[in-house]
Amino acid sequence: MSTLLPPDAPPRTLPLPDGARAGLSRAPFGLYVHVPFCATRCGYCDFNTYTAEELGPGAARSEYAGTAIAELRQAAETLGPDLPTVATVFVGGGTPTLLPADDLAAVLAEVRRLFPVADDVEVTTEANPETVTPDSLATLRAAGFTRVSLGMQSAAEHVLAVLDRRHTPGRAVAAAHEARAAGFEHVNLDLIYGTPGETRADWAASLDAVLAAPVDHVSAYALIVEEGTRLARRIARGELPMTDDDVLADRYEQADATLRAAGLDWYEVSNWARGPAARCRHNELYWTGANWWGVGPGAHSHVGGLRWWNVKHPAAYAGRLLRGESPVQDTELLDDHDRALETVMLGLRRREGLPLTALSDAGRLRAAGAVARGLLEPRAHAAGRAVLTDRGRLLADALVRDLTD
Repeated sequence: MSTLLPPDAPPRTLPLPDGARAGLSRAPFGLYVHVPFCATRCGYCDFNTYTAEELGPGAARSEYAGTAIAELRQAAETLGPDLPTVATVFVGGGTPTLLPADDLAAVLAEVRRLFPVADDVEVTTEANPETVTPDSLATLRAAGFTRVSLGMQSAAEHVLAVLDRRHTPGRAVAAAHEARAAGFEHVNLDLIYGTPGETRADWAASLDAVLAAPVDHVSAYALIVEEGTRLARRIARGELPMTDDDVLADRYEQADATLRAAGLDWYEVSNWARGPAARCRHNELYWTGANWWGVGPGAHSHVGGLRWWNVKHPAAYAGRLLRGESPVQDTELLDDHDRALETVMLGLRRREGLPLTALSDAGRLRAAGAVARGLLEPRAHAAGRAVLTDRGRLLADALVRDLTD
């Protein structure tokens, strides 16, 4: 790891090494804007997010749009004069829609003022179902947002309670209908499976609820119990049971069968879309090693093999920008081995898989063994690609480790 920013006096712009600029104007480029605010902290969450009580002075929600715009201006200054064309914008969190819709619109307007933007730009915001209304969704759509991703998680009230989610079971589906009525062509619902106490019938009801909504994309993630979270402490005290891996596998197969039958096909292990146009292009940008700039506290960026991340606390982040300094905490220049490893880790999870040439000699031998074990598709392997079978998707993480050791 190489630190390019002196910690005692951060400069205004990040000094990109010469190699990082090569091909910048030709490679896909996206912007991520992190909004770190949440109304309450969900018991399973370990993201860089803060409630009002946790923030303290210097990080007012009302001033956040202006702070993010200040970093956007630094980004344009750093990446110029030949600025890349923005193909995707993703506003995530936290809960971006805790900000007024006009604030999110102002951030997007500044993106358009500062950068060349593709005619077919994909602009996504994440949202909690209880934080959007028909009016706010209409404002976002009129501002140029094209996609909304709603955090549904479950349709079972007791599961939402374990996860500390605030919306009612039917609110996510109602919000999806409101988004469609506002003109959003692309609507995603996020689900979590494997919550302690969730039954197979609960999960089936959640999947049925999703399919009753006007969505063209579904994300479904196994619950990960992160150390230090309230959920982890409850499980450690014996208040809640830890979900068995076999149950998680069953839930995944149940989701895949249900979504496929409804015309949503997987294109990444945890993501299903109703055709190529419904895929999340911003996430595909991450998975294919393209370039992006992450705006916001704790946000990560990547340009031409250089990765960096911002200071985490919103007050420290805002303070640096107020002083005209870079908010970058540290940097890392990836070597060829690191980049090859990430290509395998991310590429193998995609429907298209990856060329066998991306693997080492040892990795290619192990890939042949994975074909024999039913984890990689034989026909794709014969054609020079490593593509997961249905069974392989259940063991994707272990297979990635095996192919990259």
